[in-house]
Amino acid sequence: MRGDEERERLRETFDQAADSYHRARPDYPEALFEDLIALAGLRPGDRLLEVGCGTGKATLPLARRGFRITCVELGAGLAAMARRNLAGLDVEVVPGRFEDWRPEEPVSLVFAATAWHWIDPGVRYRRAWEALQPGGHLAVWAQEHVFPDGGDRFFHDIQEVYEEIGEGLPPGPGWPRPDELEGDRAGIEASGLFEVTGVRMYDWEQVYDAEEYIELLSTFSGHLSMAGWQRDRLYGEIRRRLAQRPDRSVRRGWGTVLHVARRREQPLRGGAGGRPWRGPLDLAEELGVGAGLVGLVQQELEGLLGLKGAERAAQVARGPVFIGRHQQLVVAGAGRHRVDGREDALLG
Repeated sequence: MRGDEERERLRETFDQAADSYHRARPDYPEALFEDLIALAGLRPGDRLLEVGCGTGKATLPLARRGFRITCVELGAGLAAMARRNLAGLDVEVVPGRFEDWRPEEPVSLVFAATAWHWIDPGVRYRRAWEALQPGGHLAVWAQEHVFPDGGDRFFHDIQEVYEEIGEGLPPGPGWPRPDELEGDRAGIEASGLFEVTGVRMYDWEQVYDAEEYIELLSTFSGHLSMAGWQRDRLYGEIRRRLAQRPDRSVRRGWGTVLHVARRREQPLRGGAGGRPWRGPLDLAEELGVGAGLVGLVQQELEGLLGLKGAERAAQVARGPVFIGRHQQLVVAGAGRHRVDGREDALLG
């Protein structure tokens, strides 16, 4: 996990690669945008807010579908490139940090494409929630390197060079298959400000020759921040190895997970971006149940959560329910409720 200083330093490296970024980074699948529009219930003419538009890779497909978009972009070079790419469309690109920016009017959708992880996690969900109109949605997704069965072995083989220059993979899983991408559903719901309403996964493959692949690598923060000698050694070895292949190319797998989440009108207490603590948790309010179901709800919750080792009390209408180490309750779906990862037909 990056520290604040490292995140701020690395997020500013992309501006030096603005020209290469638009050429080298792959386009997102068209199906992603169709799914996003359907899941968020968008209509042409709706106002959208994009966080970190870069050169407009995700902005362009949505602007062409008739949406009015405001983009907040930190990098001056990236913002200038985006304005050129989006000329003639109903798009405004404004410079600045999303953490500090405030919209003039609420929007139907806040979205971030391969940018959300660069935003300060302490405030990003709150800023998105504040920018949205009632019933609005947050959508986030990111391009990731994936390794399907039967994929190109080049990336495994070249790791010895990364190790040699001191840029080897960190400990832990480093070769995810397309169906193993995790996304950030837990982080979204832990904010207490949003309820995830749709998750979609996509994967595709792209073929690069040596110069195309090196240009792609030159748009990644980790490679941009390398010393010159490290890049020279790595890129020289990539050229040498690909020149020995019959097709002189490499196949790279891409994957992404789209999360669409609806703005909660009553944020859940206790979430990272939720309301401040003001006393006992009112589960009747959180679950939307009336006083007439007190007996049923209390009985079910006591069975789910247990009374032993209780550390604090909550209120279900006028009846107490004691909760031990279970710190968060998330309502998910019609009549089904998830408590600490367990699902129970509480009211269904």
